[in-house]
Amino acid sequence: MKRKTVQNHSIQNFPDDIRGLPRRQFMKHLFGGAAALAVSPAVSFGDNKLTLEDLKDSTGKLPSSDYNEEKYWKLVKEHFLIRKGLIMLNAANLCPSPYPVQQKVFHLTRDVDSDPSSINRRKFSGLREEARKALAQYLGASPDEIAITRNTSEGNNIVIGGLTFKPGDEVVIWHENHPTANIAWDVRGERYGFTVKRVKVPARFKSGEELIEPFRNAITPRTRVLCFSHVSNVSGIGLPVKEICRMAQKQGVLTHIDGAQTFGSHVVNLHDIGCDFYTGSSHKWFVGPKEVGVLYVKKERISDLWPSIVGVGYSNAKERGARKFETLGQRDDARIAAMATTVEFHNIIGKARVETRIRSLTQALKHKLQEKIPDVKFRTPLEPEFSGGVVIFSIPGIDLNKALNTFYQKYNIGCAVFGGDLGGIRFCPHIYNTGAEIDKAVHAVLDLIQS
Repeated sequence: MKRKTVQNHSIQNFPDDIRGLPRRQFMKHLFGGAAALAVSPAVSFGDNKLTLEDLKDSTGKLPSSDYNEEKYWKLVKEHFLIRKGLIMLNAANLCPSPYPVQQKVFHLTRDVDSDPSSINRRKFSGLREEARKALAQYLGASPDEIAITRNTSEGNNIVIGGLTFKPGDEVVIWHENHPTANIAWDVRGERYGFTVKRVKVPARFKSGEELIEPFRNAITPRTRVLCFSHVSNVSGIGLPVKEICRMAQKQGVLTHIDGAQTFGSHVVNLHDIGCDFYTGSSHKWFVGPKEVGVLYVKKERISDLWPSIVGVGYSNAKERGARKFETLGQRDDARIAAMATTVEFHNIIGKARVETRIRSLTQALKHKLQEKIPDVKFRTPLEPEFSGGVVIFSIPGIDLNKALNTFYQKYNIGCAVFGGDLGGIRFCPHIYNTGAEIDKAVHAVLDLIQS
């Protein structure tokens, strides 16, 4: 079959058996008959392609008040090339990219490989700025406050390594932070002689104030920075970040939010939140290209933060806001450009619709586990206002050392399992999951107990 030129981020040339089904069965499986066609007739496989325009048409036909039309989300799922039968519940770690994002990366990668001359590659400067503008609008920031990094870890370390400290200074961190937002602080403190204080929040609480109070109590006149995850990857607790930032600001303390578990899963407005620094990875909930991330630096803090890496272009970038933090040497320009396509994918569906869908799936998961398994114990709060897409639970009698392989090999579920004091099973559903998959996951847990 003659291959066509990729245009407008289209998905071209689906193989007949890409889902393990002949095309007729694939279409029947996708649409589920005339009822599904009535929901979203715009998605067409007649020309063997699926485009962002198709998704836009489908979304436009969905009533704005209906965020959980299951046939619609099945159509969204078809933009992801997840292996047939596999239930991916590990969004907190790594997500697949939708096909339009993959296609953008592939198209631009082929373009560079066919002509790697500097003349041909000039266009990437403009594409990078388009991606920066899109990310800024998506996150409620200005383009000059956005640096496009390689991941959350790099963004965290740019902040940690870029601020100036002296002996006697203090940094307060949440003990549930990712190692790149706690151990990295320890190493810097050990080198430069400032103190790193860990804060624990109660595992059970009744109000947001109970989550804020431990941070407030840890702050002293020597505290310079407060660093915390928006949503914990080891408990699923979601902190009231806006209130914490406001509290810290009143005491003259800078705030650094690790947004790895909210960039792409939550409606985030950084100017409204009021933090000084925010980091995120494209490869998690944002479902973007791998090895790309975002660093937000509040305009007033850019001059206070030194770059960790100074490379080609720094002399021009240092007066251009957060761009001075991304002179990182040769980059994969195709991936950076595809960040704009990923923002477009989210915007077409709707940021609020994405967050509502994720919360709906996680709440259904919690309630069904409670209903089917009375002994289940949640590390993650049951209340949606204090959680996000991360659900961590434990059940007496389950061998956690074997559970991960069992879920994958016997039940075709990709998830995460932790041992030790923070032990438990972590399920993290996303927009490529269906309600039926949540039911299957719960039944797998029940079967695992009974087997």
